[in-house]
Amino acid sequence: MTATDRPGFELPLRLLLGFRTLVDELNAQLAREGHPEVRPVHGFALQAIGPAGSTAVELGRRLGVSKQAAGKTIDALERMGYVQRRDDPADGRRKVVALTPRGSDCLVRSARIFDELRGRWADVLGETRLRALEDDLRRVTPGLSLGVDAPGWFGAAGD
Repeated sequence: MTATDRPGFELPLRLLLGFRTLVDELNAQLAREGHPEVRPVHGFALQAIGPAGSTAVELGRRLGVSKQAAGKTIDALERMGYVQRRDDPADGRRKVVALTPRGSDCLVRSARIFDELRGRWADVLGETRLRALEDDLRRVTPGLSLGVDAPGWFGAAGD
């Protein structure tokens, strides 16, 4: 098969498989490093909550899911010790979800592991080819603002 007769559907599948491979390897390493319960949706949620915290409504909007689905994710993360709910100092009627030290540790480890995974890809493809791939993807994709709403875009459970 030549480059000109590759089926169009293969490109998005290969990109998705690349994404899936990296995320699966990330989660396997996180499990080895003391975060065995973390799933991809939890990573998206922790990123969306971020260092500033979030309300359930804001989290739902950022993830592209309902407030109820966001609430279920928050409940799970709270049970696992990754987030805590606290009163919003600006509005006592609202609850803010904030990362715990365990949640912050998970994000720090995730960043380091992604750097290591990128390094492995560079070992296989070569740094020059990997940089060219990244540069080409930057040319055909809109910014680095994928956002963390992928669970909602994929049709997260509960919606």
